[in-house]
Amino acid sequence: MDISRITSRLYISSWPRRGESEDLSALGIQLVISMTNREPYPEFCSQPLEWVHAPSTDSPLTPIPVARFRKGVAAAIPVLAAGGGVLCHCREGRHRAVAMACCVLIAQGCSVESAMALVEEGRSVARPRAFWIAPRIRKFERLWLGGLRDELDPPASVAEDACRR
Repeated sequence: MDISRITSRLYISSWPRRGESEDLSALGIQLVISMTNREPYPEFCSQPLEWVHAPSTDSPLTPIPVARFRKGVAAAIPVLAAGGGVLCHCREGRHRAVAMACCVLIAQGCSVESAMALVEEGRSVARPRAFWIAPRIRKFERLWLGGLRDELDPPASVAEDACRR
């Protein structure tokens, strides 16, 4: 299983394979945020796993819509607040899932720079500073700090110590 722990409850991976749903549950993961255009295997859509599909294209020509980040963050906040784990994944776990994980960290109180550093430290193949990814993460932070967080319920007050650098 190609999975990296970023914080005590936030993970990034490449596309989960058949038979890995039990492994994810054993890690305490309750929510999987998929940034791919593929539909999940049926085993990933049943309890105790919840699946959120936020399909995006990994291309400099097609920026990831901020609405996708909002969708993932809105699903992740209550899971994290309840002590559950969240897995962000895309095909290789390098760009889209990394961007989503950074946005989740921003929602937990991290700055863009500390979120990117934490993700890079936790996942060696992560590329949050790629020229077409970093601007999307920065845009999410601007919108988040500008009031996007106030639209989500419950409020984003689930910061972990790792985010307070």
